[in-house]
Amino acid sequence: MQNSFSLRTSQTIAVLAVSQLIGWGTTFDMLGVMGRIIAPQLALPNEVIFAGLTVMMVISALAGPATGRWLGRYGAAKVLAAASVTFAIGLLLLAGTTNIMVYTVAWVVIGLGGALGLSAPCYTAVVEREGANGKRVIAILMLFTGLSATIFWPILTLLNDAFGWSITFLICAALHIFVCLPLHLFGLPKPVASHTQGAAAETPPVELTPTDRRKAFLLIAAATTLCSFISFGIAPSLLEMFRQSGATPAFALQLGSARGVIGISARALDMLLGKRGNPILTSAMGVGLMLFSFLMLLLVPPSTSLLITFVLIYGFGSGVLAVARALLPLALFSAKEYGLQSGRLSTPQNLANAISPVIFTAMLDYAGAGATILACAGLAAIAMVFVIALMGLVRNAVPSTQAA
Repeated sequence: MQNSFSLRTSQTIAVLAVSQLIGWGTTFDMLGVMGRIIAPQLALPNEVIFAGLTVMMVISALAGPATGRWLGRYGAAKVLAAASVTFAIGLLLLAGTTNIMVYTVAWVVIGLGGALGLSAPCYTAVVEREGANGKRVIAILMLFTGLSATIFWPILTLLNDAFGWSITFLICAALHIFVCLPLHLFGLPKPVASHTQGAAAETPPVELTPTDRRKAFLLIAAATTLCSFISFGIAPSLLEMFRQSGATPAFALQLGSARGVIGISARALDMLLGKRGNPILTSAMGVGLMLFSFLMLLLVPPSTSLLITFVLIYGFGSGVLAVARALLPLALFSAKEYGLQSGRLSTPQNLANAISPVIFTAMLDYAGAGATILACAGLAAIAMVFVIALMGLVRNAVPSTQAA
């Protein structure tokens, strides 16, 4: 891959970076600022308000396979445009909500928008325009995804202070209609035919029998779902885990903040590797680092240096895994199949993301940090077995000869 991007590629990055920042920042990340503000206004407990995220992830999971089919049939631009409209409707419902029923319906609509517009459809748009060489572009876009909360939390706070929560949601809805929708319909370059049609698009990187293709899909699904379960589950409980491991509240906050920076740095490294990176090897490295970090917490006596080392290793491992999850379908399936396979893979991942924070929070509260860390280590070890099995499957396969 060339060191500099073409104007087409730069345009694709700019359009999708803006729409993904707005998409994540006004939906999944939004309750981090607005949740405890709207809870007393609606006379609902905080846990009910934050359950909106669970509703969103479950609906996104259930809609994942259908989204994959729509991506193959209509193309990513139209699906992303539908997401913009759907997000706007959900946010309009939130702006006018007065009771739990309307609130729940709003998050059901937002969940459908998430299936249509977040992550997999975005990366499919890249593959339609860049083919299998879109790995570096996807890694760049994941950097923006990682910054969505950092950018939108201050913006949402300022909007709420100036206009109140209801108007804030109206403004968020307007961003989807007047910014994201035109970008998706008119701002994205047209797909390149050679990336979406013909022998090159139909040919997967390796030749697998139908049975091995099913095995490969199941291994990817199992490994990525377990890793998502760990990373999404532990994220809201990380500060409490640090405190139970001996950190002061202030130091725990510093460690948690550092973990986010390290994760984004790991995504940047994967971006720099670009075409030279191998998603399967990256996955093995990421899972291995996560497993090592948890085993280290279990076996080494607690100390400040131990917690710092844990954050460095776990943060880097989880960061490279985030990119690998998006790129794994390109390592085994053809560019034309990317949207379909990514949509199918999103179902177990989003279900895991929906339930894991509740499970890890309960485990930490009732069983303590030691049991929680042991569970994470066990799940990471199982994920490593699946990744190693995937590596063996690919090693025995015959590389395809891509059409020029």
